[in-house]
Amino acid sequence: MLDFPRWKKIWLWSVIVLVSLAALPSLVSLAGGKWPQNLPDPSINLGLDLAGGSHILLEADSRQIAAQRLETMEESVRTVMRQATPAVRIGDVSTQGQRLSFMVESASDVDRARELLLPLVNGEGLRREWTLEVVDETRFVLTPTQEGLDAALDQAMDSAKDVIDRRINAIGTLEPTIIRQGDTRIVVQAPGQEDPEQLKALIGQTAKLEFKLVDETALPSDVQAGNAPPGSEIFPYAEGTPFTGQNLAVRRLGGIKGDSLTNAQASVNPQTNEQVVNIQFDQQGAAKFARLTTQNVNKPFAIILDNKVLSAPNINEPIRGGTAQISGSFTSESANQLAIALRSGALPVDLKVIEERTVGPDLGADSIRSGMIAMGIGTGLVLILMLVTYGRFGVYACAALVLNVVMILGIMAVLNTTLTLPGIAGFVLTIGAAVDANVLINERIREERHRGRRVVQAVEFGYSEASRAIFDANITNVIAATLLFLFGQGPVKGFAVVLVIGVITSVFTAVTITRMWVAGYLRRKRPTDLHI
Repeated sequence: MLDFPRWKKIWLWSVIVLVSLAALPSLVSLAGGKWPQNLPDPSINLGLDLAGGSHILLEADSRQIAAQRLETMEESVRTVMRQATPAVRIGDVSTQGQRLSFMVESASDVDRARELLLPLVNGEGLRREWTLEVVDETRFVLTPTQEGLDAALDQAMDSAKDVIDRRINAIGTLEPTIIRQGDTRIVVQAPGQEDPEQLKALIGQTAKLEFKLVDETALPSDVQAGNAPPGSEIFPYAEGTPFTGQNLAVRRLGGIKGDSLTNAQASVNPQTNEQVVNIQFDQQGAAKFARLTTQNVNKPFAIILDNKVLSAPNINEPIRGGTAQISGSFTSESANQLAIALRSGALPVDLKVIEERTVGPDLGADSIRSGMIAMGIGTGLVLILMLVTYGRFGVYACAALVLNVVMILGIMAVLNTTLTLPGIAGFVLTIGAAVDANVLINERIREERHRGRRVVQAVEFGYSEASRAIFDANITNVIAATLLFLFGQGPVKGFAVVLVIGVITSVFTAVTITRMWVAGYLRRKRPTDLHI
């Protein structure tokens, strides 16, 4: 137990030095200093409660999900009926009353149409997402089930949460807290983002990009009055475009959605010197875009973003490269934000801000100062108690305690984790755990000496016997912290991370490092008695 070969000492000291060096930038930052820019600077990120930032509560409209599902089902029905061999002709399509109904023109095709629809109405497993009825012999009625609507809403909110996470990380905000609240709400906390307007502009933008053919048969007077011809819909032009204040009629079905984008980059058009966004489709989207432009040469098509028309250029020739360019009186900032939003993916549902707060850094500074004072006082009292109670062994315990704090900071910096106010509480808790381990070891050594064992034997038995209890106790702490991390959110996760790291480093410093120091002392001094 007390045998430490040279290679083992070199390895242990190397770990101590490397982790301590990783902690230096964080220590300098917490002390109010500035770390040299030309040196590596792994540092701890501060959470919203310490660094300040923005807190936003978003809410989705579940009715929009139901409308989207109706539109998707209508397009799917038209596609499967058209692609059947021979095709099934349908008509009188209606989406009134939150259900889809249509008529099959030939009564002989009813059974075949039913077979074609069955794969569309069944969900995953045993879940039925739509009910299928045949009324008046040739009319099919598809009604969404509540189970299907709930599943679609849950999937949309999870997708929206992932999209928001990608968007916030794209602007450099570290460790945002993004959690669902209830069925239709998402909480966003972005440390370091003190401008909630910029955050709202980024995450509140649906970035729903669509390419739709312009309905050239629509009467201009009807379009400006908001009356759409059958099979078409009306969209207003976006602010800042040459046609601001006017409307445009486009075909409701048959366009291309922006969910097949693979990249989007803001740039400047060298010919017009205006800000644009270049987009790239994936293979399937590129093929669909090429087919749309090939079949509609010399016809206008509208580029629609979040239900507003950016432009409606003419298709002069087929576009087969899978790339396109979006223009629309962008500024450099708005073009970059749109590119980020498109790269991150469109939100599956519009999100409305219903609550927003800005947390100033002053509150975080007070929390850090109060936490550091509490930790300093507690640590100082513990150090005094250990020195008075255990003498030289108390010195080793105190050195291990200080080293434990430094190692926690270093590991957190390397892992790029976030420190929150509960995380500081985790620091204090790990200090107690580290001291507890040294108390167990020292008391066990004292007991072995009282039993008459010689110095080296007492130390060996003290470390070996106490280590069992220490490992058992800390394993339960790790299990509890792991569960907190898996099922907790936000600051609770921060507490769990600090606790797990602290437990590991406390065992390492209190058991392994102090044992190396004690072994060196016994080998050098060879004492005949221990004052412990």
